[in-house]
Amino acid sequence: MATLRKPSVGDGRLQVKKLALIGAGKLGEGLLAGVLRSGFVPPARVEVTVAHAERAEQLAEKYGVRAHTSNARAVAGADLVILALKPQQVKGFLHEARPHLGKQALVISAAASVTTALIERQLGHAARVIRAMPNTPCLIRHGMTALAPGRHATPENVETAREIFSSMGRVVVVDEKHMDAITGLSASGPAYVYLIIESLAEAGVKLGLPRDLSTELSAQTLLGASALVLETGEHPAKLKDVVTTPAGCTIDGLLELEEGGLRVTLIKAVVRAAERAKQLVENQNT
Repeated sequence: MATLRKPSVGDGRLQVKKLALIGAGKLGEGLLAGVLRSGFVPPARVEVTVAHAERAEQLAEKYGVRAHTSNARAVAGADLVILALKPQQVKGFLHEARPHLGKQALVISAAASVTTALIERQLGHAARVIRAMPNTPCLIRHGMTALAPGRHATPENVETAREIFSSMGRVVVVDEKHMDAITGLSASGPAYVYLIIESLAEAGVKLGLPRDLSTELSAQTLLGASALVLETGEHPAKLKDVVTTPAGCTIDGLLELEEGGLRVTLIKAVVRAAERAKQLVENQNT
């Protein structure tokens, strides 16, 4: 069963001697910023790797961390390793890092579709692994992250991961069997929402609203409606009924959405994305 915690302010409880962040692309830099902003680990204890030396220099100057291109050097002596790599890069990293990575280190992988079992198998020992599935709103601290512990991860390891990702939004801890569905729903979900916002904004333009105003109205409407679901805990259908007054204009709009198949289309989109995530998992495990 999933457990959830709202965002919290870091209190320095994590006792991390060295954090190695492998892969500081857009997601990786977002994770780095979140960790440092929350004060969980001071910059002097953080080592970051990237593909190019120029990028490493930029990160070192911006965040005050050690940054370079050597994964082996980064993981040496690290008790916490965060992987922010593309799925196809993970096996190569694990092969490179295995001789240098301490057996007691906690490995948190944010690589999509890569299972904890694959990482455990590649490392060749009872590695402490947690799989994380954040989404892009984590970059502005409004994200949704699912965590799935591997066989050897301890409750303390899970709490460490929870503290890290809570600095970027909401966190749930789930069984790993749910991760493909979560990938299709919350990881891919922002793209569906952007399409809805774009469509609502286009409707506003059709009705004569300036585009920037129409976009702001659309985005804030979705943000507010989502916040109301989370804050009240009410079922979305009940909140929908509050807006839908008898013989009002909203019911006409809802009828158009139902006739257009929006409900079924969104369900099918999530299912299809989850199926694709499962295929990626199978490909990684071969």
